Order: sequence, then structure tokens, then C-alpha cells
Amino acid sequence: MSGSKNQPKGGAPKGGGARGGSGPPIKGGGKAEARAERARTAQAVAAGEAVAASPDEMPRMHKRYLEEVRTKLQQEFGYTNPMQVPKLEKIVLNMGVGEATGDQKKLDAAVEELTAIAGQRPVKTLAKKAIAGFKIRKGLPIGCKVTLRKARMYEFLDRLVTIALPRVRDFRGIAGKGFDGRGNFAMGMKEQIIFPEINYDRVESVRGMDIQFVTTAKTDAEAKALLKAFDLPFAN
Repeated sequence: MSGSKNQPKGGAPKGGGARGGSGPPIKGGGKAEARAERARTAQAVAAGEAVAASPDEMPRMHKRYLEEVRTKLQQEFGYTNPMQVPKLEKIVLNMGVGEATGDQKKLDAAVEELTAIAGQRPVKTLAKKAIAGFKIRKGLPIGCKVTLRKARMYEFLDRLVTIALPRVRDFRGIAGKGFDGRGNFAMGMKEQIIFPEINYDRVESVRGMDIQFVTTAKTDAEAKALLKAFDLPFAN
């Protein structure tokens, strides 16, 4: 009886048996590896090594701007500093849904469609004042909009120029009357179904949208040259 009390329960020494190895597993091994990776990255940055994303991950239109458009505009307008060359700041998509005054489900459908087109969730726009003739109350959601910047902006521009606009029926080019005098351009689309992300069989009603290009250009001529360099087809 006295001998059995000295033996550990289960018949196997602590730290051995089913776990294997000569001792308990080391805790925090993943954290230690993460800390080591962060240390290596910090050393690479300090040494001036490139740790940015691969150029292959850059949107095609953004790469085109850096390699072709910027040089072309600098030669055309005689900029002395590359930072003077105009560039795209953002693209704003706006969709008005007048029928939302009677049925908010129409607006929800528009939000889902604009999300598919832009790849980013839009926000609902509210009426700024009441209009009794149209049954609009102040603060009533009557549309949606989304602002695209950086990679998503260039990806949308690529799809607009190469896929969506060629699918417009009887397309004869974009009228160049939408400039505001400060280097920004706005255009309208009559049908959202020209975008390949929209399933025509699931569309309840055809809706139009406004597309606004906000640039750093000082004049309309510079902004138009920038958009033309991205193959936006102007009719005049």
C-alpha cells in the first residue's frame, strides 16, 4: 500500500506519454514567429529594402498613369515639376431613386446594384427639403451615392471604358459639356444594365446614374486631356 502511493496516477510520467517529446509544448510559438517577422521587416525598412506590394497588384489604369499618361501630359502642357501633372482624385457615383417615396424597397434594390457596380457599399442620400407635389418629406432617403478612391477608382474607370461604354446602344461618344470650369467632369448614364456586374434577369427597373470625375487639374482643358489619356471617348 505504501509503495502504490508514491506512483503518479495514470501510470505515465508528467510531460511524456501521448503528448510526445521530453516536456510540455512551448506556449506562444506563433507570437514569437510574428515578432521575428516584424523585426525582419523593420530591419529591411531601415536598410532601405523594398517591402511594398508587387507592381503586378497595381490596377492597370494606375500603372498606365504612372508610366504613360503623366509623361504625355507633362510634355503637352510643359509642366516643370511632375507634381504639377493633374491626376484623378476620386470618382463619385450617384443614383437617384424617385420611386423610393412610395416604396423603400426600390431604394434597397438600387443600393445593392450600386454596390455590385462599385465594389463598395454606398450611403443613402436624404432629401434636404420637403416637396409636397412629389410626396417628399425632409430627411426621406431618395437615393444613394458612393465615392471611389485609389485602387477601386482605377478599377472602376477601367471597367467603364473597356466594358460598360461599348455596350451602350447607338453610342456616339461622350458630350464634353459636363466640365465645371475647375477641372471636374460629370456625365450621366441612362441604364445601369450596361455594367456586367448587373444580372438583367433580376433587375426590377432600369435606372440611370451620374458619374463625377474629380481631378487636380486647374482648367477644363487639362482635365479633358487627362480623361482622354485614359481613353474616355469624347465626341467633341
